[in-house]
Order: sequence, then structure tokens, then C-alpha cells
Amino acid sequence: MKRLAALVLALASPLLLGQAQPRLVPDVSQRHIEIRYSFTGAELLLFGAILHPGGRAPEPGTDVAVVLKGPLERIVVREKQQVAGVWMNVERVRFRSAPSFYAVASSRPLSELVDERTAAIYELGLQNLQLSPGGGADAETFRRFERGLIDLRQRQQLYAEIPRGVEISEGVLYRARISIPARVPVGTYTAETFLIRDGRVIAGAAREIEIEKLGFERFVADAAEDWSLSYGIVAVAVSLLLGWAAGAFFQRRYA
Repeated sequence: MKRLAALVLALASPLLLGQAQPRLVPDVSQRHIEIRYSFTGAELLLFGAILHPGGRAPEPGTDVAVVLKGPLERIVVREKQQVAGVWMNVERVRFRSAPSFYAVASSRPLSELVDERTAAIYELGLQNLQLSPGGGADAETFRRFERGLIDLRQRQQLYAEIPRGVEISEGVLYRARISIPARVPVGTYTAETFLIRDGRVIAGAAREIEIEKLGFERFVADAAEDWSLSYGIVAVAVSLLLGWAAGAFFQRRYA
């Protein structure tokens, strides 16, 4: 009988330990962002509560990291070099799963919260993104192009790290603000929240956010994707027409 009780206790102990961990209840200020002609960007508020089992007091040393990630996409990065006085695309590397948008905010710098292994597992930080190279390049070339891609998207405000960007109140409530640029890619975004203590992720939760174009912007985007040849012909024709009209206007005005 004692052996049976010990066996039951051993099997139940992982469940009891899991119940003893805090739980996250996250939310976002907007779950649907519409991009219209007047869209100049947005500021997304990610907030929530940390629920401690049994209503016990929050433990010190608990931190929060919030990651907002856009849809994955295939991308080719090209490197230009000057050859015989002419700038040409010399090398290129294909990435199979680069996030179209990535921003991470944390209550303290990530290097103070987790070790390199944990950061790599949860993709915490720009240097830990799993970009999946398409092959054909050695490790050193891939790392160089990876740094170039991250730098380019940081300058485009599509990638960002925000140390101390999460505020925690009374060890229970947290909030973070992440800026959405005007030229943000559309699609389904994932807002992930991680509760971190003693270098370990002890809880996590996620919410989805939809970003889509509406009105004339959506019509143009759909036309460029569904009827690419016709779209290109019309775009060139409109450009020629506008150029001719501008030339005729100034010629008549200053003749």
C-alpha cells in the first residue's frame, strides 16, 4: 500500500509542480489593424497580468519579455560590389523563413535574463532569429548576409529590440509598447509573452493580431499579386501618361 501511494505521488508531482507555477493572462490594445491611405503607423500596447497560484505574493526577480512577430517569408539578400566602376549584384543568399516583422521588449536587457541556449530556443533577440538559409553558402558568408539583413530591417523599422521596454507593476501587471511602421507587411502576427525567473522561462502565452489593407490600398496590392503582368503594364502606362501631361502643362505655361 505504501509503495502504491509513493508511486501515485511520484506520478502526480509534475502536475503539482506545474500548478505551482504562475500563469500569464495577456492581451493587446488592437487585435485588428487596418491599413488605409491615411495610415501613418500605429503604437500597439501589449499588456496583461501574472496570476500566482493560491493568491500568494509575487516572487522577486521575475521578468517579462514580449515578442511581436510577423508572418514568415522567403527572401533573397543580394550584395552589391563595384566591378570595373559599375555597381553590380555579386553574391546573394536565400533565406527560407525570415520574419517579416520582429520586435522584442523586455523588463531588463535580454543578456541579463537568459543564457544563450534559452534565448536561441525561444528566439529572444535579433541575434537568435532562426532564418533558415537556403543553402549554397558557407557559414561565414551566411553570417555576413544575416547581419546585413538584420541591419537593413532595423533601418526600415521592421526589426527592433527594446531593452527595459516592459513595465511591471507590483509584480502582477505588465505592459509594453511596440511601434508599427507605416510600411508594415500585412498578415497574421503573433504576440508572445514569456515569464522569466532565474534564467528560465516558466510560463508563456500568445495572442494573434491581424494587419490587413483595406480600400484602394487592398485593391492595388491584390492586383499586383493576382494580375502582375497587367499591373506592370498599367503602372508603366500611367507613368508615361503623367510624364507627358506634366511636360505638356509646363510647355504651355512657359511657352
